[in-house]
Amino acid sequence: MPAIGAVVALAAGTLVTLAPAAHAAAGATLPFTSVEAESATTTGSRIGPDYTQGTLASEASGRQAVRLTSGQRVEFTVPRAANAVNLAYSVPDGQSGSLDVYVNGTKLAKTLPVTSKYSYIDTGWIPGAKTHHFFDNARMLLGQNLQPGDKVAFQSTGTQVTVDVADFEQVGAAATQPAGSVSVTSKGADPSGNGDSTQAFRDAITAAQGGVVWIPPGDYRLTSSLSGVQNVTLQGAGSWYSVVHTSRFIDQSSSSGNVRIKDFTVIGEVTERVDSNPDNFVNGSLGPNSSVSGMWIQHMKVGLWLTGNNDNLVIENSRILDTTADGINLNGTAKGVRVRNNFLRNQGDDALAMWSLYSPDTDSSFENNTVSQPNLANGIAIYGGTDIAVRNNLVYDTNALGSGIAISNQKFLDPFSPLAGTITVDGNTLVRTGAMNPNWSHPMGALRVDSYDSAVNATVNISNTTVTDSPYSAFEFVSGGGQGYPVRNVTVDGATVRGTGTVVVQAEAQGSATFRNVTATGVGAAGIYNCPYPANSGTFVLTDGGGNSGWSSTWADCSTWPQPGQGNPDPDPNRNLAKGRPAGATGSQDVYTPGKAVDGDANSYWESTNNAFPQSWTVDLGSSYAVRRLVLKLPPSSAWGARTQTITVLGSTDGSAYSTVLGATGYRFDPATGNTATVALPSGTNLRWLRLSVSANTGWPAGQFSEVEAYLTS
Repeated sequence: MPAIGAVVALAAGTLVTLAPAAHAAAGATLPFTSVEAESATTTGSRIGPDYTQGTLASEASGRQAVRLTSGQRVEFTVPRAANAVNLAYSVPDGQSGSLDVYVNGTKLAKTLPVTSKYSYIDTGWIPGAKTHHFFDNARMLLGQNLQPGDKVAFQSTGTQVTVDVADFEQVGAAATQPAGSVSVTSKGADPSGNGDSTQAFRDAITAAQGGVVWIPPGDYRLTSSLSGVQNVTLQGAGSWYSVVHTSRFIDQSSSSGNVRIKDFTVIGEVTERVDSNPDNFVNGSLGPNSSVSGMWIQHMKVGLWLTGNNDNLVIENSRILDTTADGINLNGTAKGVRVRNNFLRNQGDDALAMWSLYSPDTDSSFENNTVSQPNLANGIAIYGGTDIAVRNNLVYDTNALGSGIAISNQKFLDPFSPLAGTITVDGNTLVRTGAMNPNWSHPMGALRVDSYDSAVNATVNISNTTVTDSPYSAFEFVSGGGQGYPVRNVTVDGATVRGTGTVVVQAEAQGSATFRNVTATGVGAAGIYNCPYPANSGTFVLTDGGGNSGWSSTWADCSTWPQPGQGNPDPDPNRNLAKGRPAGATGSQDVYTPGKAVDGDANSYWESTNNAFPQSWTVDLGSSYAVRRLVLKLPPSSAWGARTQTITVLGSTDGSAYSTVLGATGYRFDPATGNTATVALPSGTNLRWLRLSVSANTGWPAGQFSEVEAYLTS
């Protein structure tokens, strides 16, 4: 039966996730409801939608936002009981200002500050990157309880402000100090934020070993990082009440573990990305059996960059906003780590990543997380590792250089542990994900399996996937490093695709995948793009496991890329249908591989295994065609003596059952007449897969073709 997956809908401008009871809803269970600015009432101007790298609208949620100039406003209808709001916005580079806030028409005494200080990031050392990270987030308690239907408006006071989305939340009362805990204020911490509280935090951690460090409501400033954190709980009164200001909270290479970090906010002052700096909420290790929960992490380089022993770590129920690089990166050696029910927005690199550097991440998972607007790289990326799971996540609005989910053997550095064991990708929903890769000059799909630096030999099971409004393709299989490594052992079982700009399957690597119960509607160009990258690197075989619908057509011309919404072009009757198409053979001699017979170069050639007749060569034309003429070539050089090859022409419409089009016939190749042979096919011939079986060759004990050309004209 078709897959049952979550559906993401924009209901009156509110992003909601609807899931049938048969499968868990994708994404995190969040304490707030988001409302898009473009659905609100405004005197400003709407921008977007736009998917072009480097534009403001392309980084916005829903690829649309509202621009306000001085005196203009946007008014939201409150969707739920709320007493707080967080606003995603952008102001021009180098500017700061404020927004007046109105509740049901009454102007509040306090304003909402806005700034470009943490935006407009340049990473020139990353190929393909442009200035990015245009948006930021600002929050405020409204000082009153609002009900659904109430109105909250934001008005520009002079600075141009582009408003993206508002998160409305009912914040509970501040928690009280746990009995027996050690308060940081008892050790001299300054809750006003004026004094340096670093030593007070260190003293409280030392005094509370085996117990709880209490961070009361207030603002605390730390001027250097904490280390030696182990066997202790750091607990605040809630993320809206207890706020720590530091760009480096914990930095330690090891810990005995049992660390609990919960219920407060850490806000940094990171305004650029410097990869050599540990400007992270956690850098290194919390030790085994630790946890992070209920945190609000903002304006860091990375939320958690984890190395060393973090066995059985749990990261849950937290928000990570506005990082200049990753949200969370399990940077090797992670074992049994669970990252679940978190919200991540506006990351400057992969929002959630596992990178198996030095030793593999194993038996770890990303589950039920919501990822919004990573503006450089992927929503979720798995770079190597063993027995990894990505389950029930919601990812939307990825930007340059990124897919919604990437399963990859891109190593970046050595030693690297490639994908191994079973990689489970189940129940995920991807909305407006995938992007143009300027380094490849072609797009990245919503879900990508990438043999970038080595073959994918792990078992990759992709199931119960929902892809909605991908600007390009839904599923991509590629060897992104350009080396043509294969992607193998992939199963896509159950997927609902609702809208792609180009194709459902973008197959560019050699290898294979089985598809079952994959249904598609609103396909922009064709069902399948199956063209090797680089050219002639090998064939990708799609096995139909049954239950598939809506995506059977194949893009016909590998010399061009389908553009969003373009549709499959009618073939030029004078075009060589075989040029650049995936080719295979029963065998090849040395470097004379099957793709050389469709590369457009008559001087390169395919040669079969020697002394092993019969041998066959096969090309997939991409769609069924009424082929009427073949032109078979050998290199035109006079060094190639005249010869006769005995060839049987066969055809297939499904790639498995072949019928004879022309029986065994001797065709003469003579350099004096161009070393070509023309084969006229009978009227009524209709085939997608063309096979030439060679049973004899008077000039060499193998089948040989430098070009095989197929035409619609006689």
